[in-house]
Amino acid sequence: MIPAFTPEQDNFREEVCKLLCEDEVRAEIAQSRRTPYGQETGLLDVHRRLGKLGWLAINWPERYGGADATIVEKAILTEEMIRHGVPDNVHSLGVDIVGNAIHLFGTEEQKERFLPGLARGEITANVLFSEPDIGSDLASLTTRAEPDGDGWRLHGRKIYNMKAQHSDFALCAARTSTGPVNFAGITLFLVPLQSMGVVIEPVWNLSEERFDLVTLDGIRIGPEDVLGEADDGWQVLGKVLPLERTGLDHSAKAERTLAALREHAPPGCEQRLVELDTRVRAARLLAWRCVANLHEGRPDEVHSATAKWYTSETAKEVSVAAVEILGPRALLDARDPDAIADGVLDAAFREAPGLTLAQGSSEIMLFFVATSKLGLPS
Repeated sequence: MIPAFTPEQDNFREEVCKLLCEDEVRAEIAQSRRTPYGQETGLLDVHRRLGKLGWLAINWPERYGGADATIVEKAILTEEMIRHGVPDNVHSLGVDIVGNAIHLFGTEEQKERFLPGLARGEITANVLFSEPDIGSDLASLTTRAEPDGDGWRLHGRKIYNMKAQHSDFALCAARTSTGPVNFAGITLFLVPLQSMGVVIEPVWNLSEERFDLVTLDGIRIGPEDVLGEADDGWQVLGKVLPLERTGLDHSAKAERTLAALREHAPPGCEQRLVELDTRVRAARLLAWRCVANLHEGRPDEVHSATAKWYTSETAKEVSVAAVEILGPRALLDARDPDAIADGVLDAAFREAPGLTLAQGSSEIMLFFVATSKLGLPS
């Protein structure tokens, strides 16, 4: 269910919308969507403005650049940023995933070193989890961390990483020991990306933003850059990943796509629009249920997996429906003056397949629900 918002939270949503509707913000967002292909932006001025207000990581303590608010205010900000078309991946990766991991499991020194810059929109981070040839089976990763004095040397390749070319550092999963169980012996490292021993290469794809192939060629990591305990990375990941799987970002993207489709849909497709609207509303309810669970201190991994699966599949369905209803014109991008809805529908269509893979593929989410909740054999 969607939580009952307080008057203060309603006012906060209005303030966020007011800022995001300013002419200069709208112009910056529009310009970011018209950059030449492969030259997408990193952090924007609007991110830094949100950071200066303490909103970018509003649920963090003030000492780390936040505003001591709750996960509800953070969810409101995320929802409105996406509804208003603010590029969100650089923010969600840096703050919602890496920043939250440091906030929850980092040492005080790590928090002081990384969190204020992330919260102010001055630096950003990404994740180095996926690897070539292992698909969604993170426990089978082969990137290794070899002991080197009191630290480690990292060797391996990470793929499908977004925004690595703009990131200052990354949260990297590597194997520090081996044993009979794959998920044992994984350690999380905070890796500086603008360093010798790190090579970042583009992996071109259909979406607005490129993926990267990151090669770690013996970069040295000290003990101060281990997040959590050595060999305990799987347990940390198990607690961090559900925090990004509320599905709220996907449901907001589905809302935005549907709004553009509804505005330009021809007569005769009202029933299809009603069906899509029902799915989008259901997706938002699932997402906000996860937010409510987190707010109440009882995160539910099964609910998170369900919401992630349903919201990402819904966003995909809406984007495909837009092309089916409007035809080839829906595939003109923002750089084309004849684009429908300023290219929103085209961008959504090209991004949609990736939504069902990122944060855990739909198949893995269904497998988790089936085995963990329904008791089906693995």
